[in-house]
Amino acid sequence: MSDSSPLPPVRLHSEAELARDALATPLLSRAVRLARWAGPDTRVGAGGELVEEQLPAAAAELGLDGGDAAAYASEAWRVAVDTGLVEVVDEEEGTVTAGADLGLVLSGAPQDVLGLWLGALETVLADASVPDLDDLVEAMGEGGEIDFSELDWDPEAEAEFLDGVLGNLYLLTSSEDGPGDGPVPLPALAASMIVPDDMGEPTNDVLEQVSDAMMRLDDQFRLLEPIGLVDFQPVDEALMADADEEPAAPVDDTDVSRYGMVRLTPLGVYGIRARLLEAGFAAPAVGDLADKGADVLLDSTSAFPPAAAQAETEQWLDRREPLAAARELLAAAKGSDAGAPLRRLRCQQALSLVGTEASPALREVLDDAELGGLARVWLTERGASDVPPPSEGMVFWLTVDTIAAQLAAEGNSVELQALVEGLAAQHGGFFAAAWRVDHPATPDVLEAMGRLHPDKKVAKEARKAAFKARSQQGG
Repeated sequence: MSDSSPLPPVRLHSEAELARDALATPLLSRAVRLARWAGPDTRVGAGGELVEEQLPAAAAELGLDGGDAAAYASEAWRVAVDTGLVEVVDEEEGTVTAGADLGLVLSGAPQDVLGLWLGALETVLADASVPDLDDLVEAMGEGGEIDFSELDWDPEAEAEFLDGVLGNLYLLTSSEDGPGDGPVPLPALAASMIVPDDMGEPTNDVLEQVSDAMMRLDDQFRLLEPIGLVDFQPVDEALMADADEEPAAPVDDTDVSRYGMVRLTPLGVYGIRARLLEAGFAAPAVGDLADKGADVLLDSTSAFPPAAAQAETEQWLDRREPLAAARELLAAAKGSDAGAPLRRLRCQQALSLVGTEASPALREVLDDAELGGLARVWLTERGASDVPPPSEGMVFWLTVDTIAAQLAAEGNSVELQALVEGLAAQHGGFFAAAWRVDHPATPDVLEAMGRLHPDKKVAKEARKAAFKARSQQGG
């Protein structure tokens, strides 16, 4: 991902809903319980960790038993310390007290609770980037020191890999052609980090790397699920019956779910977006523009997918009186810069959501060279009977403007090709008249029509018209 290109906007749950979700996550709720349980007799080590003798009591307080109970209690305690729910008051004595932030759990605003959760998330993400404990033991040298060269582990690279995976999962979740709220197969997520975009059939070496990445992610998502970042279906244990072999990547879609499925929770979407924003990425959320001007709305939504643009526009309109909103949109849509055609298209789409009470605003621009065409279309579609017919020049100008907007929004799409073919077929003298249209995008539009039209004769006409238009504009 590039921090210069905005990601698709995401729909966030309300902060109140997200805060409730955060407090209900297994890991943060355990950390809160241990913070309330801690007292004068609670002892910690030099790093703030619970001393080993205290772990059984902590596990019992959490209602945990079994072989992993102490590890779960230790993890919850570490989160409590890292988030300020517990404070070490005397390092030499190893004594603790309730932290100042524990009160936020009951009396803090939703944003305060989410701040605690984000702190807990950072702790868990750091843990998820650490090698497996068995690997650490194997790399332990004489004197109890870890030989990191034996681990083949680069902490920074491991953290970047996990950040990249979560970024790709966020992108898949927010893209209109992605799974949305649905789960993503673990092999596909691993492949998104390993397989080059321009690679056809992956090599055996690449497939082995994907398999290795899948197993790393399986371990990491198991750690991330208790903090509420993801819903995770782990890799089927039966696929790993042979301890000496890792499962190969699946070869068809029928068994893909056995290789693990993962999705970001609503809380996870909030958390990854917060981290992306902190890292300098443009990561919009639907509703961000509701209090901005129409100029910001039209410019920003020009880069949004259609459904996201409509959702953002609906929220913007909900805060405004229809007539005033229509006037503001029309004023913001004017201009002869390169982005103006797409702004006018977004304006037209926004006005399609406004009722007839906005009619006076559209009538006010009937004589405007840039807005008169779309105003006539809007009024006619709503049954107005006294709309003056457009001049031929206005029709051609609107046609060029529309195609320029579609080019900016979609590039050389199938839909645009159909539009180009239809125009050329309906108007025999289209190109003879179109090159004279006084629109900054006329040469580019005619060149695009020459590229898109399948008929060589028509395409040649379009290119000749483009040359004339460019000569007329002096370029």
